[in-house]
Amino acid sequence: MSSIVLFSQQTTAPEFDHPREERRVSGNPKRTTWNHYTNASGEFYSGVWGSEVGSWRIEMGATEDEFFFVTEGRCRLVDEAGVAFEARAGESLIIPAGFKGMFEVLEPMKKHYVIVERKA
Repeated sequence: MSSIVLFSQQTTAPEFDHPREERRVSGNPKRTTWNHYTNASGEFYSGVWGSEVGSWRIEMGATEDEFFFVTEGRCRLVDEAGVAFEARAGESLIIPAGFKGMFEVLEPMKKHYVIVERKA
């Protein structure tokens, strides 16, 4: 039976990581993920993610789109052409499949995320 997933009632254990060394641009921010939901096919993930200040290069997979809503702090994404997009608490954005660029955490942040990874 399927049921509603209310983030505030989840007891998901946090997972911690840092950007891989070869992708780090500045700092070595600790990142924390609480993945509250993954669907049965493994194509849809959702939860809460947080990070300390720092920056790293990112590359979205060819079939991986991410929507996120910033709940705390501030970040900036810079695409390969150097165009910057900044988001702060209360703002949403989508990182499309195939995006390459840099993710900068300007103030410690948290976001609610939804990732859809289409299977071939």
